[in-house]
Amino acid sequence: MTIMKIEENVLTLDGTAHVVESDRSIGSILVERGKLAETDTRRVVELQRAEGLRFGEAAIWLGLITEEDLNLALAKQFDFSQLPAGESTASAELVAAYAPFHRRVEELRALRMQLLIRWFNSTHQRKVLAIVSPSTGEGRTYLAANLAVVFAQLGERTLLIDADMRSPRQHKLFNVADRVGLSAVLCGRADYSAVVPVPGIAGLALLPAGAPPPNPQELLSRAPLVRLLQEMQNKFEVILIDTPPAKLYADAQSVTYHAGGAMVLARKNHTRVADTASVIRDLSDTGAQIVGTVFNVF
Repeated sequence: MTIMKIEENVLTLDGTAHVVESDRSIGSILVERGKLAETDTRRVVELQRAEGLRFGEAAIWLGLITEEDLNLALAKQFDFSQLPAGESTASAELVAAYAPFHRRVEELRALRMQLLIRWFNSTHQRKVLAIVSPSTGEGRTYLAANLAVVFAQLGERTLLIDADMRSPRQHKLFNVADRVGLSAVLCGRADYSAVVPVPGIAGLALLPAGAPPPNPQELLSRAPLVRLLQEMQNKFEVILIDTPPAKLYADAQSVTYHAGGAMVLARKNHTRVADTASVIRDLSDTGAQIVGTVFNVF
């Protein structure tokens, strides 16, 4: 893919470092998660002192924990959201949540930085962006979900809205209920409590698509969507909107018009160049800004 507080060591003025005691130490986190017994910590500390190792390194050397266990403990210590493999019920497609050091996630972070520079900046107060692609199977939902995760990991209060009321998938990726969602909000059958926090990922919330309505384009063209986005901008710093395929439905044009900007996704050996150009032209005709394009390779 291309495009595009706990301080353990405090340096004093005299140059000496001293440790600040904290219950957020690696050892206490590993014990809390059931990865170490209290008796194990004494063995680890003894080796740590004898060999001059860090606590986590000593625990791995003794075979008491795995590297993944240590990474999860470090994530908790530094308030960095990471889902434990085998323990979370969210989809494995959320690579940014399960494997934050994966090569793909570094590409997502690069994309995040480009968006922070071009769109989500304090100068222009832009907070809403539609994620659009011409057809199906181009990775649009995957990209929107993982982008939402990396923005939340940055500390940005992030909302992901599933506006694909034709074939919604965000609720499946994050394993949250979709009985009440965007469709109910837009027709006045639900309030903004339909926005739900994503378990295990601090700062991230999801508004699922909800029950499939017979008139998604009409719902997305009405004033309630404008009011929803205005209200959510008072609560969130980044709002990403997943949309249906833009060549198949006009829904994406309505969403992009209200969002004010869109990022267009195309897939190598899948998306036709003419289709991408047509979508960009149609979205531009709404008066919205095309922030950039992503070329997906998978």
